[in-house]
Amino acid sequence: MMRQLGLVLLGVFALVALLTVGGSFYVVNETEQVVITQFGSPVGEPISTPGLKVKVPFMQTANRFEKRFLEWDGDSNQLPTRDKRFIHVDSYARWRIIDPLKFFQRLRDERGGQSRLDDILDGETRNTIAKHDLIEVVRSTNRAFAESNELGMEITPAEELSPIRFGRVALAAEVLKAAQSRTEDLGIEILDFRFKRINYVDAVKREVYARMISERQRIAEQFRSEGAGESARINGERERELKRITSEAYREATTIRGRADAEAADIYAAAYGRDPAFYQFLKSMEVLTQTMSNDTTLLLSTDGELLRYLQQAE
Repeated sequence: MMRQLGLVLLGVFALVALLTVGGSFYVVNETEQVVITQFGSPVGEPISTPGLKVKVPFMQTANRFEKRFLEWDGDSNQLPTRDKRFIHVDSYARWRIIDPLKFFQRLRDERGGQSRLDDILDGETRNTIAKHDLIEVVRSTNRAFAESNELGMEITPAEELSPIRFGRVALAAEVLKAAQSRTEDLGIEILDFRFKRINYVDAVKREVYARMISERQRIAEQFRSEGAGESARINGERERELKRITSEAYREATTIRGRADAEAADIYAAAYGRDPAFYQFLKSMEVLTQTMSNDTTLLLSTDGELLRYLQQAE
């Protein structure tokens, strides 16, 4: 019985010794920095060098913090600009813990740091956007637009955009500078801030779409006007060419007809000169053919040439 009790006590002592030894040592990685607390209060200086470290077991706790860059991803907020345009702004930032002791005292952990950054960066973003017009937020430079239509033709914009003084990059830098001044006593450093996406609210979208539709309609009208002008030019050339061809054809036909009439007159004259009586007979027959039909009644004089030819024919 005593032997069994001794084994149990020996096991308890071994376990306590193991926990004591295990709780006395901890490892700091390359990407970590540690603040030692004793009963919740910081003890000593922060530890940022990697390696095996020693602490008082059961009484002291190693609080680990990232040494690498951390990401802050803001929510999309609806913000007003100075010219009373409402837009959705989505932003992001990069930050790091530069003083883990001060960070632990003020914010406790990374969740607290993210929450504090939400307040600071969202607030400074709202203040900066509210101090500038919409065009300053959406443009970065005063570079001229190179607009062209689907056919490669240059198009004059419906209205000239006013030049910007700052631009989106300068506004992001303004937010970063203002936020950095508010995080100096928090043990953190904001390294970078950027606007991830800027979009119009529904009311402004409808206005933008209306302007886009109006611009496209203007371009369509320009195409229609140019097409109508080109059509008129082609039709004019076609009518002019048709009149030229018709005139030349009429002139050619008149020339041929005159030449034929002259040749016919020469033939008639030659035939009349060769046998005047026969020519006169033929012409009389032509007159009869052209003027008489089956039900035609003629009243002829007894001394007329036509009656004489008819009598001769009988």
